[in-house]
Amino acid sequence: MSTKTKATKSKSKYMLGPDIDLDKEVVLDKRGRRITEARAAQISRQILREVAAGRPSLTGTGKVSPEVKARVPQAMKDKLEREAKKYGVSPSVLIRQALEEYLYD
Repeated sequence: MSTKTKATKSKSKYMLGPDIDLDKEVVLDKRGRRITEARAAQISRQILREVAAGRPSLTGTGKVSPEVKARVPQAMKDKLEREAKKYGVSPSVLIRQALEEYLYD
């Protein structure tokens, strides 16, 4: 983005502004460490890897697994989380197991 780019009114959380040279201007992260151009590039690569990787598909390679949502009472959610923790699995795993038992038994 060029330095001529101006921030415009937007509904987005972040506003775009002019680029800065991180090797000339001092910008610190929340821990007080300086962010240089090299560090910014490293952070960008890491984030892109994490976003691109994601969780493996349950449907098949290269396919997106559909998501199912349901509202439950708080007490049920709390119990689900306790049971998942007890067995060392995620709540999603327990939900899938319960659906498999109900639908396929």
